[in-house]
Formats: sequence, C-alpha cells, structure tokens
Amino acid sequence: MISESNAQHDAGHAPLRVLLIEDSPLIRRSVAEAIDASGVLQVTAYADTSDEAIALLSAEAFDAVIIDLQLKHGSGVPVLAYLQREGLIEKTFAAVLTNHALPAYRERCLQYGVRHFYDKSFEFDRVIDALHDYAEARSVGRQAGV
Repeated sequence: MISESNAQHDAGHAPLRVLLIEDSPLIRRSVAEAIDASGVLQVTAYADTSDEAIALLSAEAFDAVIIDLQLKHGSGVPVLAYLQREGLIEKTFAAVLTNHALPAYRERCLQYGVRHFYDKSFEFDRVIDALHDYAEARSVGRQAGV
C-alpha cells in the first residue's frame, strides 16, 4: 500500500486524486503513467489487496478509484461493496479494469453501482478516456461554481 500526498497543481487546482487497486507492478506502472500524463489526474495511492484499498478509502478522500477484480490475494469485490455501503459509489468515479470481463462479472459490478467496466486486454485506453472525461466535467463544474 502506497500513498502519496504530493499532488502537483495544474491551473490553480490540484489534480484529481486516483486510487489504483492493481496487484501487477507492470500494469500498475502503465496505468499510472497514462493517468498522470494528463496533468489533471494523479495516482496518489496504490493498493494490491482489497484490505489495503479499504484502509486507504477509509483514511483518505479520492476522486476516482480504478479496481482490478482479480487480485493476488482475494478480489476487488469487497472494495465495490465498501464503496456502495459508504455511499462513495455515487460521488466517486469508480471503474473496474480487469482481465476477467465476462458478462457475469460485469452484471455483478453493475449491482454495486459501477458504471465503468473495462477489459484490460482490449479497453485499456477507454478507461483512461473515461477518466479524462470525468476530470474535464469536474473542472467545468468547478469553474461554474458547482
């Protein structure tokens, strides 16, 4: 579990804080580089187990959470349950990025309120695009005073 509080400022606003729940160092690095490259988003914490992720979510505020379902030790499903139970799923961008993008998994994630479900093998860019769209919408909302 790694948490970084040194977010850089862009145009007077801190980048949106992203928690990345992924147990593969290679994928974690690739996702973090793609997210951080925007300048408006920053991976500020990593977790590679659901327990670590829930501990981070209970201690810090995040604007977005990217969740792998299949972790080395367990599953990302308890994180989805936590987000829903705590009412965070409605106010946090939550996306599942998994190699197990079967319809049954997608349906289960929808039951937890997840609206963004992507296959790592084929839709890596789509999760990054969705995050950028979310960051842009948040920026417009801040400028409008929403």
